[in-house]
Amino acid sequence: MSENIARKSEDFSEQDNQRIATLEDYEDLVGEETCERILEKAKPLRGRHVAHVNATYYGGGVAELLSSFVLLLNSIGIKTGWRVLQGSPDFFSVTKKMHNALHGADINLSETKKQVYQSVVHENAVRNHLDHDLVVIHDPQPLPMIKHYRKRGPWIWRCHVDMTNPNPELWNYLMPLVERYDAMVVSLEDYKQKGLNTPQVCIPPAIDPFCITNRDLTEEEMADRLDHYNIPTDLPLVVQISRFDKWKDPEGVIAAFRKARKEVDATLVLLGNIATDDPEGEDVYKSLLGHRDERILVLSHQDTALVNTLQRKAAVVLQKSKREGFGLTVAEAMFKGTPVIGGDVGGIRYQIDDGENGYLVSSIDEAADRIVELVKNEGLRKTMGQKASSSARHKYLLTRYIEQHLDMLNSFETRYVLKATPGCSFS
Repeated sequence: MSENIARKSEDFSEQDNQRIATLEDYEDLVGEETCERILEKAKPLRGRHVAHVNATYYGGGVAELLSSFVLLLNSIGIKTGWRVLQGSPDFFSVTKKMHNALHGADINLSETKKQVYQSVVHENAVRNHLDHDLVVIHDPQPLPMIKHYRKRGPWIWRCHVDMTNPNPELWNYLMPLVERYDAMVVSLEDYKQKGLNTPQVCIPPAIDPFCITNRDLTEEEMADRLDHYNIPTDLPLVVQISRFDKWKDPEGVIAAFRKARKEVDATLVLLGNIATDDPEGEDVYKSLLGHRDERILVLSHQDTALVNTLQRKAAVVLQKSKREGFGLTVAEAMFKGTPVIGGDVGGIRYQIDDGENGYLVSSIDEAADRIVELVKNEGLRKTMGQKASSSARHKYLLTRYIEQHLDMLNSFETRYVLKATPGCSFS
């Protein structure tokens, strides 16, 4: 590559799997032309200082995405930092209710809840000096931070939530805050909001093929993870990997698996984690423990190599969500060549071409039927898996995501007034 800034780093570790991936690593996957185009688009932003703010360092797709995205931005010469909110249990209880309400659930938006929400964000604003050239705020938890700063440049609100049908009471409360921002980024066109004055941009999330979750693993590495957690491999594995969240419908997965077991022998593994900003996660996890038996495993571990292993070794991966902002675990499994059965909602329906590279389902019975079909038919699994891998590599790698962000960031003029540029659509 022509730019020194993109050369492979030699400063991190002698072990290749500990080295931070750079843009050059993507050449074999996306081609030199794409990488050169990204470097060209990064030039106007070199020397700018960017900050991303979200609610948790681990647990869920947002943290997974930011972990790699921020590093890759730095590797192409854009100084980018990542800040995480500090909050009390009361604060995260309120913001979880807000998260659910943006998905369409009811909420009692009392003055007490508003006070907890606003005061904790104010405290974080005092601790964090966001005098950056560009600031990106993720999801509703840190949304009010914009009230507490004099902007030096554009502020962008990145909403990762399914906004198909937000609770009107909550959205009316949040909308004046959103309209302080210079742009709102959503994952799907379906999530754009009518009546919002702030320009809205659609940028679907993406995966990092070089992180531990997605990189190639040897058979020995995978066997080690499965042995460590006593996961049997004598029968086909049916797997769902996601935060312990009611919207992921883990009980529906168990019910579908039990129905499928009447026709096929298999082992179900529900692997999840409890994000620090999700106080409901532990209750959901505990509610599932009573369903365990020798062929239904419910595991709570923060082990990305185990995630990778299960997605590669599974006969079938499920993501039977009732609501889903995007669902990066779908793209991850597809990238590895594993067919996915996903809920016909949100971003999942844009990743899975039903009947071609996976299946979309809307009920427990449909999910059970598709589990049986895929477990029985190894040839079908292989064909679907190949198509899934090709689709994920074409649409959902981090290089596409970063290029769309560069288009957006370059569309701000000196005084952060939006102007239209190719590759970035504003509405």
